[in-house]
Amino acid sequence: MAGTGLPVPPAGYFGPAMNKLLPTFARLRGAARRHFGWRSLRPGQLAAMRALLRRRDALVVLPTGAGKSAIYQVPATLLTGPTVVICPLLALQQDQIAALNERRDPRLRAVRLSSAETPTQREAALVEVREGRARFLFITPEQLSDPGRLDRVRALKPGLVAVDEAHCISTWGHDFRPDYLTLGHLIEQLGRPPIAALTATASPPVRDDIVDRLHLHRPRVVIGALDRPNLFLEAAHCPDEDYRWRRLLALLDGGERPGIVYVPTRRAAEDLAGRLSAAGHPAGAYHGGMAAGERARRHADFLADRVPIMVATSAFGMGIDKPNIRFVAHAALPDSPDSYFQEIGRAGRDGAPARTLLLYRAEDVGLQRYFNAGTADEEDLARLAGALHAGPVGKGELRERTGLGARKLGHLLGLLEQVGAALPTPKGRYRCPPYAPMPRDAARLAIAESARYQAIQDSRVDMMRYHAETRQCRAQSLLAYFGDRLRHRCGHCDNCANGEAQATPESADGPFPVHSTVRHAEWGHGLVLRYEDGERMTVLFDKVGYKTLSVSVVRDQKLLTPAPTRRPAA
Repeated sequence: MAGTGLPVPPAGYFGPAMNKLLPTFARLRGAARRHFGWRSLRPGQLAAMRALLRRRDALVVLPTGAGKSAIYQVPATLLTGPTVVICPLLALQQDQIAALNERRDPRLRAVRLSSAETPTQREAALVEVREGRARFLFITPEQLSDPGRLDRVRALKPGLVAVDEAHCISTWGHDFRPDYLTLGHLIEQLGRPPIAALTATASPPVRDDIVDRLHLHRPRVVIGALDRPNLFLEAAHCPDEDYRWRRLLALLDGGERPGIVYVPTRRAAEDLAGRLSAAGHPAGAYHGGMAAGERARRHADFLADRVPIMVATSAFGMGIDKPNIRFVAHAALPDSPDSYFQEIGRAGRDGAPARTLLLYRAEDVGLQRYFNAGTADEEDLARLAGALHAGPVGKGELRERTGLGARKLGHLLGLLEQVGAALPTPKGRYRCPPYAPMPRDAARLAIAESARYQAIQDSRVDMMRYHAETRQCRAQSLLAYFGDRLRHRCGHCDNCANGEAQATPESADGPFPVHSTVRHAEWGHGLVLRYEDGERMTVLFDKVGYKTLSVSVVRDQKLLTPAPTRRPAA
């Protein structure tokens, strides 16, 4: 096509429907080449970009390194009005801002509103955007929820909103952040520009949550191939802690650096880092209990290769944009395939071979269930619901009235919102909606919702254990959890390497097609995810999470019936 450096296809090559789209695609390719120097765009990127250019929402799930940021950056150069980028971490924001500003293109100028800037700097950033000298405004959910700041951003008349790390809005996903819960309402107050929701990891319920909570309207859903062929997937059952230690040392003795070892607790991070250093493998520790300055220093040391091995809890997560990580090991069973997939995805971003090693014990399951065992308190919920009946009230006043901490308050407000007992207002406050249940009834409903969530969390632990113990192809097992199908053995896991793995049977071997929607009399709607050996099937149910069922029992007792799909179409 002219001006893109790409060969011109013969007439009629795309067919009548595609020919109508050529002007839009040509504009996007031209903008990508002109502003970024990219000579081509991937089909998934183009599909999402075209939707945004036509003011349609987009939900994009692409693995790290597949060009998610480009999906909002390229259309932003063609749309009227600035682009607001909502991102949870300052380090992530800074990396993207630096990459845009290094191009020295006026159409790509980016500024930020955050706690890291002085009031004078924040005011200067707003002026730059208002006067058209900056195109991208980066902001955290916490900053946007401030009523005064929301008014200032609304006055800029944004043409596009990008929500990065969108899985943070879902209580189904890892890295859940209560401040994300009000984003759908806040974006509506910005004039409801098109929304690009972006994440590297989202299982089907997480995708549904993103659509619901961001109020996406008929979004264009783009899900890229999640398989990472350069990652070797390996898991080993460890009968005792000594065996787990020796298997970890065997990995490190291979000499591949740098790498990350994930552990479940803060104490484990400190202890294992010290033990590894004493054994001749210099390691640092990272966890959420450290002071912010110390965490920032250790984060920088790892990125600069001053620390070859980081032993960390899941707090060492988003913002680790380091291409040469050669291994990611888990010294215990993770809490879910969601967090596991995100964490191993930090390895091998340069495309070179990298290893992932999961070292698990049966005791790890009990530890994760213990972590998940926290439940909401009925008295706290009733007190909070009662406070909302007094009229619109801000979070600060709610904390004073109820004595709840900020994080717990956000969680309980989310539960009350789900049962119709709380509603965010345009000014960043909360009120009791019309016809809401009385405080005590609202608390009971919220407790039931919390119990449902607990059952779902436990089912995710079960799915993680299934992945660790399976003798099937590990990539097939993992990708099925995320609603993706790998139709052949991956060839890059331990089960494939030792010849044990068998290809997962296709839908013809089961009573329902893979990815079809079914209904159970007690558990409600579910999504068929996979079959194993023609004997077992895994279904994701709305009410109870993931269940593994006997195919013969399902057939003989007619446990499941077909149901119409309720998931957004791609």
